[in-house]
Amino acid sequence: MAAGAVDVLGERMAGALVVTVPGAVSTIDVMQNARVRVIESAHPQPDARSLRAGLAVVEFVQDLPRSARMLWLISGGASSLVEVPSPGITLEELQRVNGWLLGSGLGIASINAVRRRLSCLKGGGLAALAAPRPGLALMISDVPGDDPAVIGSGLLHRSPGEDRLPRSLPVEVADMLARCPGPQGRASPPRVASRIVAANRHARVAACHRARSCGRLPVRSGRGEFSGNAADLGRTFARRIAAATPDTFWIWGGESTVILPPDPGRGGRNQHLALAAALAMAGETGLTLLAAATDGIDGSSDDAGAIVDDSTCARGAAAGLDGPEHLLRADSGTYLEECGDLLHTGPTDTNVGDLVLGLKDPTR
Repeated sequence: MAAGAVDVLGERMAGALVVTVPGAVSTIDVMQNARVRVIESAHPQPDARSLRAGLAVVEFVQDLPRSARMLWLISGGASSLVEVPSPGITLEELQRVNGWLLGSGLGIASINAVRRRLSCLKGGGLAALAAPRPGLALMISDVPGDDPAVIGSGLLHRSPGEDRLPRSLPVEVADMLARCPGPQGRASPPRVASRIVAANRHARVAACHRARSCGRLPVRSGRGEFSGNAADLGRTFARRIAAATPDTFWIWGGESTVILPPDPGRGGRNQHLALAAALAMAGETGLTLLAAATDGIDGSSDDAGAIVDDSTCARGAAAGLDGPEHLLRADSGTYLEECGDLLHTGPTDTNVGDLVLGLKDPTR
């Protein structure tokens, strides 16, 4: 995103600050521009780098003339990359809460409601710090609904319902939230114009065009983006693929959730979904499912996801592995690696959520 902005703005750009994951800019020559400062930060769990990046963003904004025009480039991942905790909240507390949130099975709206209460930047906090400087936000969405107040936990936007916290919270989390006023305790941030430049729907359309070029009949889910428990979704998708006519190509997009056990194994929500689908496909013929994170990073692994079929579980059994047990322990990555079904793309530098593709081809 930054490379594109630098290319378009040219000499009109006075300066830029880019916060990203380690290694993401090593191959982008334009990022060597002397007016561009790059900070590598942490994802998906915030650490000391996130706090340093948050402070750098605040200082960068506040040092600008009040008449400066700002171009904000925001994508998924900003929640952990840039952070200034609310007064009295330590980094260790922030990490414990974030760790619990990532394994809680909560949807992104509930997760962000908690994150915003513990942050000075989220829920429009950064927009308030930047006022009255005019600006435009170009956003890549990785969340269902493409709400600017949800992408990156809403650095520039506040959602009317963002103060609605989950009903059941661990005692430690509830105590921390009680100490923080959150966005609702601050003045309303100024309105920042925004545009979604890339989202999951664009990835689904691209997959549809590619499927047509391969001679397949694409079928896109008519219910928008999926959400909910990854294992349940995997089983549902497997049933739909099995019930379809031959050569039907299914395209789904969205974001699932996983409730992690106390000592989870290796994997991510896409691998979890794929293993559940593979278990449901066992005994069928000609069924294949791909589940992948569009940024190439699924959960705690270095893999994008997995491609499974109706023979995955037979390969797992031949290797002496128990598929349901690995699913229960959230250790899908170990199982799928042994089966040879992991999908590794490396970082794609674009995050528009997850894609699930399915194919019924009895001739395979």
